[in-house]
Amino acid sequence: MATLARHGGGMTLSWDLQMRRRNQFAMRVEGAGPAGAAAAIAARQFGADVRIIERSRKPRHKVCGEFISPEACAVLQKLGSYDDLLDLNPARMYRCRLHFGWRVKEWRLCEPALGLSRLEFDQLLLRRAVAGGASVVRGDLPRQETDRRETAIVVATGRPGRAPKPRRLFGFKSHFEGPTDDAVELFFGDSGYIGVSRVENDITNVCGLSSETTLRRYGFRFDDFIHDYKPLADRVKPLTRKMPWVSTGPLAFSSIGSQMSVQNIYQAGDALGFVDPFTGSGILNALLTGRMAGASAAKGVAPDMYLRECRKLLGRPFATSAVVRTLLEWGVAPSLAALIPGRWIYRLTRAGV
Repeated sequence: MATLARHGGGMTLSWDLQMRRRNQFAMRVEGAGPAGAAAAIAARQFGADVRIIERSRKPRHKVCGEFISPEACAVLQKLGSYDDLLDLNPARMYRCRLHFGWRVKEWRLCEPALGLSRLEFDQLLLRRAVAGGASVVRGDLPRQETDRRETAIVVATGRPGRAPKPRRLFGFKSHFEGPTDDAVELFFGDSGYIGVSRVENDITNVCGLSSETTLRRYGFRFDDFIHDYKPLADRVKPLTRKMPWVSTGPLAFSSIGSQMSVQNIYQAGDALGFVDPFTGSGILNALLTGRMAGASAAKGVAPDMYLRECRKLLGRPFATSAVVRTLLEWGVAPSLAALIPGRWIYRLTRAGV
């Protein structure tokens, strides 16, 4: 394990870490999303020789709320990517608005949040990783490359599990053109919820989660589904869909590090643990754990120690999300939300930076 040693009144890198830097030890990152790219950037900051493996052959839209919280912006600054983000002119959001039927709870965010499509955000981070010296392989590895041995592997390939049939959930998203707002909004219904928020170029992202049973009643026609919920239908009525719906599922929520810890393998992002998407903290969690995984792997921190730090960081937000989901299923969330300050709800689902 890499340590810091005192030398001449100061701090020096351990012999192990010095040798890792000098020898440019090989590290593989599986997945080029926010968690994988953050891991690659962080590992390169510690001198690791990083190769990113991405199965998709070209960038694509992904189901995501596309909400970049102020806490996520702080991580991007540490990764050297914040100015790159601002160059893409992301949308700014100043308020949060929750809809429980016709009951609405609204508050002003302490700091503005940003909105950027995952299509742009993933490429932004990947460009930063490549500029820092990481290499990228898309699609299947060439045969001569499959026998290469990496000292460490970061797994950032998304949700590892499958949900049981009785309560399977599916996510969906599309982009719309039309009048925009400076609020991130969540519409809660009996079988799920839908977020509405602005991204770059005055585009509105509509992204939701619902049960398979409910969506089957609509034949997975998401336009019909969202227009059948009156408050949401009124919100999107002035908008025009500009791209086909993208969907994913079935989704399985998982606790942090639910997969067995394996030597030299570090899980990050949704592969580490998948929290309920209504929290709007998916990108933050991906950046935090990706950065931690890349730095831990490069420094030789054991995977179980890395997992312990992740549990400290994300334990409270994951527990809060599980409680809120239970309250939503019981139908008591609207009443409790009226009594709890909005900023408390927001902060309880955020990991510390």
